[in-house]
Amino acid sequence: MVDEMKRTIGVIGLWHLGCVLCAAWSRLGNKVAGFDYDRLRVEELRKGNPPLFEPGLGEAIQEGIRNENLTFSEDIACLGACDFVFLSYDTPVGDDDESDTSILERAVDDAKRVMKEGAVLIVSSQSPVGFCGALRSRLQEENATLDLAYSPENLRLGEAIACYLNPGRIILGTNSENAREKCAQLFSQIEADVLTMNLESAEMVKHGINSFLSMCIVFANHLSDICETTGACIDDVVKGMKTDPRIGPKAYLSPGIGFSGGTLGRDLQVLRKKNVEAKRNATIFGIIHDLNHARKQDIVCRLEELVGGLMHKRIGVLGLTYKPGTSTLRRSLPVEISDLIIEKGAEVKVYDPKADYAELQGDMKFEITHSIEAVAEKVDALILLTEWGDFKTYPWGEVAGRLKKPVFFDTKNFLDQTSMKSCGFQYYSIGR
Repeated sequence: MVDEMKRTIGVIGLWHLGCVLCAAWSRLGNKVAGFDYDRLRVEELRKGNPPLFEPGLGEAIQEGIRNENLTFSEDIACLGACDFVFLSYDTPVGDDDESDTSILERAVDDAKRVMKEGAVLIVSSQSPVGFCGALRSRLQEENATLDLAYSPENLRLGEAIACYLNPGRIILGTNSENAREKCAQLFSQIEADVLTMNLESAEMVKHGINSFLSMCIVFANHLSDICETTGACIDDVVKGMKTDPRIGPKAYLSPGIGFSGGTLGRDLQVLRKKNVEAKRNATIFGIIHDLNHARKQDIVCRLEELVGGLMHKRIGVLGLTYKPGTSTLRRSLPVEISDLIIEKGAEVKVYDPKADYAELQGDMKFEITHSIEAVAEKVDALILLTEWGDFKTYPWGEVAGRLKKPVFFDTKNFLDQTSMKSCGFQYYSIGR
């Protein structure tokens, strides 16, 4: 990698996405300045402490600081020397999965006043189609030499840094040849094909991918329900489907509790809204969203059947985070399911090896435990909601006797059913 390829890069918004961008681009040898309005978050990052757990993230940030490639500031003037500025706030999502872009707009309005001549703002935050075009106009009203590109994030919690540096392909949306050339040169530091298109198409690629994945998840859940009533095994059905080259081995066909976190729901809601505005008949996006929303109730009803009603029962929840490999509980479906179980009159104990309970606002209605043994003590059932690797290797035979009733509901089909039954559990899973 020749030195002429290195750039000075700014990153706005230092939560999961922003911290990963800081770590990745500094690891590639660029000078990176991370900015956030939150002074306390910046102070912690200067010590090498990211705001949430992500494997390898803390070490990568500390490495960048040691190499003097990475700095953090709450003063937006730190972006003034940057050739490129990434907008990387995790776009807030309301309870209805509607995007709130106000923090993105505020950040760009502040950044455009300090960005140097010819700099390019690269939006990696999820944005509704049409948003980047409007943002580009706002940027150039301040300084006509500034430009904007859209390169949607492609992260997977738990493997985010490796995912970012080895993406397979990079989507790059621009509305000018100048921005396309500059960004293509920047991204040449990462070994991946760069697919270029206009801003609106790049935004729609992200909407399309997430909506398609959402549909696959909902499809797998409904297919698994029919498997249970017909004697078919969803594991074998999915295995057979994935051998069809039109579907493929990486298809999103794992049944479970549905998707959560707001990311997939946000894109479905964008397309639902655009469909209504355009008066088209593309109602599928709203239907997928509604079916997924109903899935958590299906899971609770299934648990209710397994234990003979939830009133006055004690339930142990295994895994509470949005997904394994992260500490975040924001928009976590396991949290929502736990709350629904409590609404049915049950007491709930939870155990998660990495959950950051400080993220939960208000009074927590469930009891937090710090071991599998503690969460299993005198409960009427255990329900696995997040598939942490620790659960796969745990000697379950040691705790079956701690439960009032040895009922184990594995909503992710994560554990071996033969082994769990031999441990003394009444083991139930999805679609088999």
